[in-house]
Amino acid sequence: QVQLVESGGGLVQAGGSLRLSCAASGRTFSSSAMCWFRQAPGKEREFVAGIDWSGISNSYTNSVKGRFIISRDNAKNTVFLQMNSLKPEDTAVYYCAGRRSLTTIPRAAREYDYWGQGTQVTVSS
Repeated sequence: QVQLVESGGGLVQAGGSLRLSCAASGRTFSSSAMCWFRQAPGKEREFVAGIDWSGISNSYTNSVKGRFIISRDNAKNTVFLQMNSLKPEDTAVYYCAGRRSLTTIPRAAREYDYWGQGTQVTVSS
């Protein structure tokens, strides 16, 4: 079983940056595809970015392309989300999620096997 703990959220002004981290426990992290989802009040949880086990292949939702970067460090069992040029519409609770799959990065939340508790990101205008 993998446990995930997110950190790095907070309050930032529009145009600013934040770096989210997701620390994983368990032996299967390095063979898991990992991703970030977010959920704003009154909205469904949405896929933000995903990365395969090797860190070579990644995927982003259109609204964050060119602004967010997902990466991972398998030696430290950690996945990151660097968020730049933040906008008020990026405000949400951000969740780290993992899947027992090496390469596929589905965008449906139901496809993921383990989740973190979430970290709040608030972008003020």
